[in-house]
Amino acid sequence: MPLPEDVEALFAGPNYAHLALALPSGAPHTSVIWAGVEDGAVVFFTTNETRIRNLERDPRVALSVTDHENPCRSAWMRGRVADRIDGDEALAIIDRLSQKYTGADFPMRAGTVFVVEPERARAVDLPFEHRPA
Repeated sequence: MPLPEDVEALFAGPNYAHLALALPSGAPHTSVIWAGVEDGAVVFFTTNETRIRNLERDPRVALSVTDHENPCRSAWMRGRVADRIDGDEALAIIDRLSQKYTGADFPMRAGTVFVVEPERARAVDLPFEHRPA
């Protein structure tokens, strides 16, 4: 399933995303992550070996993202990890993500990139003005 344009735009922007996956016990686990879009697919990376093992054991994931400029605009997707990228190809993607979020290459020269194949996705734009008190 291709990503809807409004969902892809939020994941492509410098917006923090949340990854939900299942632990071996079946309990849910979430993490704030950097995510991006490569060749029309959502990608994220991790350097955490436990998270890598959990994703290999159960590739089902859910991701959400919130527009940092307008938190009333968000998107979510559910899907499966379709590919794992390591080595120099992963570092190139990781550096693109790091550039997007920090303006610099990722200082730790390791990581595994996961490519998510979406099964469902939707964006939401609530009719509120973000005005924190």
